[in-house]
Amino acid sequence: MSGLRVVPAHRHGRDRLYVCRPDGGNIAWYDRDAGRVDLLVEDEREQVLEALKPFLSGPVTVGPPPVPTPAELARLSLHPDDDLAPNRPGEALLIALDRDPGAGHRLRPDPRRRALLAERTVGDTLDGLEGAGWHTLHSLPLPGGDRVHHLLIGPGGLFAVHALYARRARVRVADPMVTVGRHAPEPLLRLLRTRADRAAYALTAEVRPVLALTDPAGVTLTAAARGVRILSAAELTGLARLGGVLKPGDVEALHAMARDRRTWEKV
Repeated sequence: MSGLRVVPAHRHGRDRLYVCRPDGGNIAWYDRDAGRVDLLVEDEREQVLEALKPFLSGPVTVGPPPVPTPAELARLSLHPDDDLAPNRPGEALLIALDRDPGAGHRLRPDPRRRALLAERTVGDTLDGLEGAGWHTLHSLPLPGGDRVHHLLIGPGGLFAVHALYARRARVRVADPMVTVGRHAPEPLLRLLRTRADRAAYALTAEVRPVLALTDPAGVTLTAAARGVRILSAAELTGLARLGGVLKPGDVEALHAMARDRRTWEKV
């Protein structure tokens, strides 16, 4: 008997099975999702595989741990308080509503709740692109109390996505003005371009603005929207088909930079 123990643990966002010696020291770990056994002590390969045998499923790769990329090193060194990746869609609105729920009115619901619904709808759609080589960060704070609703990073580049509640309403766009139903027009496209420019300055990379509408009854453009994509929430999945702008290593490096709160402090 080798005396090795298998201990499950959740580290660095992944579920792993660690193989430990009797003194508690780790000599290997099995990442089921990656189908890989990372081995720290080559001389004990057979003992490690024997200990993991009841847990292995399908073919696995066995070898020394891969050398961390610069992006992985940046992620591992990031303090949890500065990591924006755990932010939920509408994080800032959730915090504001928790602090001040507001009474609202049956005929005049709290507009923050509609805005939250829009950000959740758009955020859930963007999160669904993760498996296609894309990353999404939500509710990125900008100095002055502003924020980027969603930042999408992937092979097709970077997109600052603004979620706008438009359920069953007609939307009229006359750059820079956007009118939703009977609401007063707002210079929203100018704001979106400004946010994208601030994000581009922080990340030293081009960031393109996107206006994402949730369930509009229709969209009328009376003047071209200069440099801003206008999409419904359902159409956002089409961004996953874009490519040829960023290599995988660039995507990971930009994601590591964007998730660091300190990146956004001086833009």
